[in-house]
Amino acid sequence: MRSASWLQVVLPEDWQEGGFGLYVHWPFCEAKCPYCDFNSHVAREIDQTRWCTAYLAEIDRYAALVPGRVLNTVFFGGGTPSLMAPETIAALIERIKASWPMANAPEITLEANPGSVEAGRFRAFAEAGVTRISMGVQALNDIDLKRLGRIHSVAEARQAFDIARENFDRVSFDLIYARQDQTLDAWKAELREALAMTVDHLSLYQLTIETGTAFGDRYAAGKLRGLPEDETAADMYEATQEICDAAGLPAYEVSNHARPGSESRHNLIYWRYGDYIGIGPGAHGRITRNGQKHATEAHRAPGRWLDSVETASSERKPVRLSGQDQAVEYLLMGLRISDGIDPGRFEKLAGQPLSPTVVDHLQQIGMIEPLGTRLRATRAGRAVLNAVIRDLLPDV
Repeated sequence: MRSASWLQVVLPEDWQEGGFGLYVHWPFCEAKCPYCDFNSHVAREIDQTRWCTAYLAEIDRYAALVPGRVLNTVFFGGGTPSLMAPETIAALIERIKASWPMANAPEITLEANPGSVEAGRFRAFAEAGVTRISMGVQALNDIDLKRLGRIHSVAEARQAFDIARENFDRVSFDLIYARQDQTLDAWKAELREALAMTVDHLSLYQLTIETGTAFGDRYAAGKLRGLPEDETAADMYEATQEICDAAGLPAYEVSNHARPGSESRHNLIYWRYGDYIGIGPGAHGRITRNGQKHATEAHRAPGRWLDSVETASSERKPVRLSGQDQAVEYLLMGLRISDGIDPGRFEKLAGQPLSPTVVDHLQQIGMIEPLGTRLRATRAGRAVLNAVIRDLLPDV
């Protein structure tokens, strides 16, 4: 296991806080993918003006709650935010920039699906202030795209990617592997094809069958056939690491690969356990006020969220997170990245250190390793990360 080849991400000066970001959730898609368990919905008509007004109201509310902090990143996620009117995006970015001091060259990401990409819209998004695009390609095979419920073709995905590259310096796209009837050799070939296209960042996810999705229902009924065996899926994961390493895009997180300096700065805020505001239906947040970290969660149903904002009725109350709560979340998030965690920060949050016995054992069997004063999972450990975390958690 060549853990030494991992990218070591340069930590920001305020790494103990992890930075400060804002997430805006757009809950609408053109179609619901059968594997997706995100809070996304298909709607015939969307009143963009009404939604824009609600988002602006929430930006104003949070600006009063968490004033003065330097905002590092903004992320428009979903759903399919590229379905938002460019004028809406422009209005939100303008209000955000007026509400908080911004970091130099802030990262402002917009998620897009290839079927919703038009050259004119992308130019307008760039003019509105979007600096980075994250595109949901998911497969470079038309048969598999149909199986995944995607409404675009490979040709449309390539065209959309070209349009994105013409308008943005930073472009990422997602692929799903361990798909039905997919072989190891087929995945290797597809990944090399993707790397030939990519600019600086790839998100590569193993297909997960989630309860409550169409795939979950089919799987429970024994109708989702052809999924690779666990051993084959593990081989696909290992091949992914080796091929991306060789191409200069090592993993900086379990499922994310980037050229050095091109990591998703917004997602690193999550993984470094920083603060972030979540706006929109079902959006989660972690905000610190008066030295105490709180968890926030908006109403999940789009209509209920919209009504609650318009009537200024109380959202779900923020939940005060205990030190142990924070320690658990820090461990869960931090071990996903090649930076790992700071055991001193964990001890400060939990009120006790990680178990020396457990840490020593996991080091001896090659699951974790020191990185200066930090501790991270090895490549072997990241492949079985849930088990590693379970071993570390009982002493919390």
